[in-house]
Amino acid sequence: MVRGLPTWVVLLGLYALSRAISTGMLAGAYLLSHGWSLANVDGSPGFLGFLLSWDGKYYEQIAAAGYPTHLPVNGDGSVAKSPWAFLPLFPAMVRGAAGLGFDPRLAGVLVAVAFGFAATVALHRLLLPKFGPKTALWGALFFCFGPMSFVLQVAYAEGVFLFFMFSALGAMTAKRYLLMIPFAVGAAFAHPGAIALAAALGIHILLRLREPFPLRERLTAGVALVVITVAGFAWPVVAAAITGNPSAYFDTELAWWRDYISVAHFLPFTPWFTFAGHYWGLFGVALVVLVLAAIAWWLTRPSARALGPDLIGYAASYAAYLVAVFLPQQSLFRMLLPLSPLLGAPALSRTPRSRRLTLSVCVLLQPVAILMLWVIWPP
Repeated sequence: MVRGLPTWVVLLGLYALSRAISTGMLAGAYLLSHGWSLANVDGSPGFLGFLLSWDGKYYEQIAAAGYPTHLPVNGDGSVAKSPWAFLPLFPAMVRGAAGLGFDPRLAGVLVAVAFGFAATVALHRLLLPKFGPKTALWGALFFCFGPMSFVLQVAYAEGVFLFFMFSALGAMTAKRYLLMIPFAVGAAFAHPGAIALAAALGIHILLRLREPFPLRERLTAGVALVVITVAGFAWPVVAAAITGNPSAYFDTELAWWRDYISVAHFLPFTPWFTFAGHYWGLFGVALVVLVLAAIAWWLTRPSARALGPDLIGYAASYAAYLVAVFLPQQSLFRMLLPLSPLLGAPALSRTPRSRRLTLSVCVLLQPVAILMLWVIWPP
């Protein structure tokens, strides 16, 4: 409750304000993109088309026509970019919204915005038991005003994915393991990265073995771990079964990688080193090692440990996932959004000065992110 209002009403008002600010920034970027030599937007005409640029075009295609049964190839025989790189839950929701009478292009934006709010509520509920109402509210506020929060109102799957991820994580921290399953499965079919939930649950189980851990909870946690792991690896299997190509999903992902580096096969835990080595040689490899060491150092600091073992375990699991499978190009900034539970760190909202500073940085960096990661380069 804030000033007599239910928390969800406060969150809705703050989220609406954040979306209004982002809309103004996106509209300004849209106007700026006309005639600007650096602009590289590839959406259809008009402001709505601007919001359906980049990955939004593929989601629109999936919502309208589904997935191809054969992988398209380039002239050199390599697998070309196709909808198989994108998971089906968000376009299925867009298709459902269009079936209710909404313009199919507008439906993608509406679904994204609605689930962005749902993700904000889910993040607040995740932070509330650990940090209390004030810190949880500020954590949710930093999330919906953050530099990359503009992706919550373009036709991307982030809002859907984050809602399911935060809800699954909340169920895990509450030790409601069976409830975790539907949210984790939803995340697994919304966007890559849900396998981090299985790793986080595995860490959670190992830590609980050091304390009283009732047999029933052990069994339900074990069932959840198996189901979530299977769901996390399911989409490559689906792609292989439908296309007849055992490596269909990974070959399709590599089609985007070839915009940056020349690579023929996917090998886990090599992308960061391959990317950095390609551009900066041994210095780049050393830089990756330094970055990974800095992440490990931060996760073990006393201030980070205040987040608790579940959130730290999840953050470490998701960071490991990014290092294992993701090529660290400009989309990395968007891929960091699942780490938003770290915004609950008490240091960010302990004093009025820290709250003002964090919120100001969030808002001021957003137009920079829009210009750099929407107008100039794909996010």
